[in-house]
Amino acid sequence: MQEDRRRDVLKRLSYIEGHVAGIRKMVEEDKYCVDILRQTYAVRKSLEKLERIVLEGHLRTCVPDGIKGNREEAVIQELVQLYDIAGNR
Repeated sequence: MQEDRRRDVLKRLSYIEGHVAGIRKMVEEDKYCVDILRQTYAVRKSLEKLERIVLEGHLRTCVPDGIKGNREEAVIQELVQLYDIAGNR
């Protein structure tokens, strides 16, 4: 993973971790369900953004390197697996 992308991913993970801790506190304090759900939605969106960043980096670096390194079939299988995972959410 490229260094600038790694920093962005780590920053987003810290944000997500803090947000999840906040949701835990809301549950412990018996906050209004709709407010909790709004926060879980925000975390889900943050995770989706993080996934897009990691996937884009993978497609721009690891995939071309794998194909150039004669790992075409393995690269294709990994992408198919990711597609299956994303489709089964």
